[in-house]
Amino acid sequence: MAVVSARRSKNKSIKTKLTLLNVFILASISGMQTGFAQEKDVEFNTDVLDVTDRANYDLSRFSQDNYIYPGVYKMTLYLNDTSLGEENVRFLPRESDPNETDACITPDIVKQLNLKESETKKLTWWNDNQCLKPESLPGINSRGDLSEMRLYLNVPQAYLEYVAPDWDPPSRWDIGVTGALFDYNLSAQASRSRSGSMRQTYGNGTVGFNSGAWRFRADWQGSATSGTTSSRKDFYWNRYYAYRPLPSIQSVVTVGEDYLGSTLFDTFRFVGAALNSDDNQLPPNLRGYAPEISGIAKTNARVVVSQQGRIIYQTQVAQGPFRIQDIDQGLTGVLDVRVEEQDGTVQNFQVNISSIPYLTRPGYVRYKVAAGKASEVNLRSKGPNFVTGEASVGVNNGWSLFGGAIGSSNYQAATVGIGRDLLFLGAASFDVTHSRAQMKSGETYNGSSYRLSYSKSFDQYNSQITFAGYRFSERNYMSMPQFIEGINSEVKVGSNRELYTITMNKQFIDSRVSAYLNYSHQSYWNRPTNEQWNLSLARYFDLGKFKNLSATLSLFRNTSEGRKNDGGFLQISVPWSSGGSVSYNASVANGRLSQQASYSNMQDERTFYSIGAGHSRYGENFNGNINRLEDFGTIDGNFSIQPAQTSSVGISLRGGMTATAQGAALHRSAVMGGTRLMIDTDGVANVPLHGNGSPTRSNVFGKAVIADINGYYRSTASIDVGHLPDNMEAGDSMTVLTLTEGAIGYRRMKVLAGAKSMALVRLNDGSTPPFGATVYNDNDQETGIFNDGGSVFLSGIRPNGKMRVSWGENKGCSFTLPSTLPAEMMSQTLQLLCIAETTHPARHKRPAKVEKN
Repeated sequence: MAVVSARRSKNKSIKTKLTLLNVFILASISGMQTGFAQEKDVEFNTDVLDVTDRANYDLSRFSQDNYIYPGVYKMTLYLNDTSLGEENVRFLPRESDPNETDACITPDIVKQLNLKESETKKLTWWNDNQCLKPESLPGINSRGDLSEMRLYLNVPQAYLEYVAPDWDPPSRWDIGVTGALFDYNLSAQASRSRSGSMRQTYGNGTVGFNSGAWRFRADWQGSATSGTTSSRKDFYWNRYYAYRPLPSIQSVVTVGEDYLGSTLFDTFRFVGAALNSDDNQLPPNLRGYAPEISGIAKTNARVVVSQQGRIIYQTQVAQGPFRIQDIDQGLTGVLDVRVEEQDGTVQNFQVNISSIPYLTRPGYVRYKVAAGKASEVNLRSKGPNFVTGEASVGVNNGWSLFGGAIGSSNYQAATVGIGRDLLFLGAASFDVTHSRAQMKSGETYNGSSYRLSYSKSFDQYNSQITFAGYRFSERNYMSMPQFIEGINSEVKVGSNRELYTITMNKQFIDSRVSAYLNYSHQSYWNRPTNEQWNLSLARYFDLGKFKNLSATLSLFRNTSEGRKNDGGFLQISVPWSSGGSVSYNASVANGRLSQQASYSNMQDERTFYSIGAGHSRYGENFNGNINRLEDFGTIDGNFSIQPAQTSSVGISLRGGMTATAQGAALHRSAVMGGTRLMIDTDGVANVPLHGNGSPTRSNVFGKAVIADINGYYRSTASIDVGHLPDNMEAGDSMTVLTLTEGAIGYRRMKVLAGAKSMALVRLNDGSTPPFGATVYNDNDQETGIFNDGGSVFLSGIRPNGKMRVSWGENKGCSFTLPSTLPAEMMSQTLQLLCIAETTHPARHKRPAKVEKN
């Protein structure tokens, strides 16, 4: 049983003796940190301890320099000072000297080192081939550090495969754990005008399940509109699919309903299977091109990006220019962009996503193959069965050859092309595609399409042409999507003629000016031309006492079906006190001028807001926006008031829920169905965490999820020790891992929570645990080390909590903490009875058996 005693008079002598214990520990640690050259053991002069029973010590764990007891320890691995994450590391008595111990470097740990195949064949093993012999490769060594619970592995760089900053080789990739996810993006808007009221609700998201390396996903979207005169509701599942990475061939296999991810042919929806080379599995400097969408919002607006009816991305944007740069880089083809303004007007335009020149590293082959049946939403059949394949071969350092074909019963197309690395001039490619299409009417169309692509970064001029391309198609050329639409409507459709695209950036460093241009021009043989361009100029400058002012000018034009939508936007921003800024902007759309003044600020690291007032052709208006990062999701709110005209208010919630066998948590999420990491804080709630650039906290169950992690990139998550409450201690402050695409990662981070207090511990026979004995809680966390006389300073004290004491060879006892704890723990001393155990389970003290080869 345990009782509480207010024996404050002994606290001073107890703390003095604890100080002596700290001296011993620091002496041992300092000896371990001197390196491998120092072999001399540490001898303690026990006469300095004023105790009656000098034999009642357990200093063996501190007496030898760099000595670690045989057993299993949770340690963070470091390869050449780069963290590889945590592993259970077993320390065994050395073959040549049983009084010394070595870390057992298992085959699983060796896989994480990413040794070259030629070096792997040279490795030799001990302990029944369970542990690596470091001397099998000259220069390899290991060192354990109990003070920081780390195992340092030093391996000469010549033995290792290619690595890059923030990128790990496949041997270190983590496929994650089994789990389910539900990601969502919900928004609601209510407006009132002279003609009546309107309420609109939108939503889209992804439901998923992970099992091993497989990711099962289903995308959904829906809307509901109700007003004075009508109402409508829509909901449907628009895609079911599963995929898994194949790291051995740097590819990904997909089954179910998907969109053709071709670089050579236009995309369309189909049901079937695909096997594609995955650029995401390559080092970052070898990865592909991601699309970008830009435009100008005349008011607070909702931007919806879709492809063939499926919503890919939607977000709320403030008045002014916007650039969406986090679209999935795997998309190809034409994207439909819809900008829904708060005043009821709508902008519609299309963005043609094209790849940079199709170049492949020398000696490598990139490929994409797919087979199935063209379909509509909800797996409805729409087109014929088909098969397609394409490949690019790196001939040498400068040239790549590529080609492909797609075929069905009545449609065939083939492409052949060549790519060239032009060195300081950039990179270019040229290809020709020929198609043959037989319609239901019996007519046959034969035609060709020619494409030229170019990409270049002008570093010396601080300029970059992200993509520039030209494509000319003959009148009778048909793409597969046009053929599918034609056989269903029984007429020839499409007839693209010329397509020009360019995206470029330019930085004028001396004048602090940046420029951005995006241009697309699509002409047809049988309908009006579509054109879209956007030019932005930004400049930073000082004006008298005002520093770091900014001015932005944006101009745009959208032409669709013969209708033009021209406009411009000017904004001047002045930094203000407390980190805020005051801005003025003026916009012109189709000859109509709108003006606004606003103030914006970051309230804290989680909250951003802006308020403004302006004038337009509808009269005065007042508006505001707020963005709040909650642990369970991201909340966006907005309002707009035009006196005697219209008023509207909107809110959106974007987030997700992830559940695994280890627990569940709500969290923020932007990429639907994307990669995420679940952090387990040992069941401790409200632990501050940082990951992926934003803060969060563990929920009531001690779980938190960090979403939107880049697959195949090295990611870190850490406990924010600067904001850790006083009653918590972090055993692990950071974890590092590399997750495969779509994975649910899981990491446990040691957090010790509870009160702290001095305690006097007695055994059944009236004796005390020896000096140096160690206390552990139920989570195997170290909570204290004994001074002489049974005194110990305990951390992590909780009502009715159980702890165990370990010393010597499998010796130990356990005790239970009081059900009621005093209010002032630091001024109290707990008296505890420790029940001796004949067989103690403390893994840190149990010698490990060694089997010699």
